[in-house]
Order: sequence, then structure tokens, then C-alpha cells
Amino acid sequence: MADDEEEDLDELLDEVEKRFCRNVSVTCSARVDPSEVGKCGKDSEEQRKHSRATAPDQPVSRVADDIDALLEELLEEDSSDSSQLKTQQFPTATQVEKKLSSQSGGRKCCPVFVGGSSVTSGVGTPTSKRSCDQLRCTSCDFRVLTFDDCEWDSSCDYLFLRNNMPDCEKLRARLKKRRGVRAFACQCSWFSTTEPTDLRDRAELRWVCGNHRD
Repeated sequence: MADDEEEDLDELLDEVEKRFCRNVSVTCSARVDPSEVGKCGKDSEEQRKHSRATAPDQPVSRVADDIDALLEELLEEDSSDSSQLKTQQFPTATQVEKKLSSQSGGRKCCPVFVGGSSVTSGVGTPTSKRSCDQLRCTSCDFRVLTFDDCEWDSSCDYLFLRNNMPDCEKLRARLKKRRGVRAFACQCSWFSTTEPTDLRDRAELRWVCGNHRD
């Protein structure tokens, strides 16, 4: 039984040597005694003959096949892990949009527009200039009220708004009827307009879009 194991081990070592060491040339050392030159040459010739005689019939041995299969498996796992990592690091635009939407609970105007009574209310975008109806003031922290077909009288001032906000009936005392105009007001600011107006052009108004819930 031990002899069989030794023969199997020898065969395995021979296959590895034939696969990876068959191109290694065997040469004599540069420092050889002249009397040994003939012997060295004879040994080299015998080794070359032995190598040719024992060359494997099949181009790829079983050991080499196992090594190649293992390398291919490792490369496939590395490629799969790399693709998965890239997907996690760089989410798609749809994933980002869904995440932002779930965090905010709705949509916000960008940029924020206000407009007259003929301007549709809703979420404002660069291509759809809707008048925001979810405005809130970052200065007084009041929600901005709107009045269609009305404009603020010239007598309206800060003290009037501070004393009467958010009572709409009292606020109407300083409003005038005017078709197509929409009046806006918080506790500290007021504004009337007919056309879509970008709030970035009205620095005195500290109004921002709250949340448009679907």
C-alpha cells in the first residue's frame, strides 16, 4: 500500500515538473574542470533525451486544469464583488429621487415662484412656473396667506400685519379688489403680483417652499 502511494506522489510531481519546468534549460556550471566537460555534455544530452521521451501526451495535465479552474473561480468572485460595490456606492437617479421623496414626505418647488390669480398653484419648476401655495416665512415662522383677485393697499404696514395675522377677516381691511392679482402676506412681509415671480429676485421676502404632499 505504501509503495502505491509513493508511486502516485511521484507521478504527481512528474506532472508538475513537466508543466512548469519543462522549459528550464540545464547547463553546466561555468567553473567546471576540463576533464569533466565530456561528462557534463553527455549528461545534458541524456537529460534532453529523457525529457523528450517522457513528454506528456496531453497538452494540459489534470493538475493544471485544477489550477486554471480555481483561478477562474477567484476572478469571477472578484468581478462580482466589484460590481456590487459600485452599485452600492453609486445609486441610480431613481433611487436618489425615491430616497429624497421618502425623507421629505413630498415635493418642493425649485425654484420658488409666486404669481397672480391666473397662475396655476402647485409645485414650481424651471419649465412649469406654478405659484407655490405652501409658502412659509423663515423670519417670522408664519405660513404665507394668499388672497386671489386682491392687492395690498399702500397703507398696509408691518404693525398692521403683526397685529392682525393670521385673521383673514381683519387683513381684508387693507386689501383692494383687482382682477388677476394675487396678494401674499406673512406676519412681517407682504407682496402683490400678477405674473410669475421668482423669489430669488425678491431678497426682502424670506419665504421658502414648505412641502407639497401628493
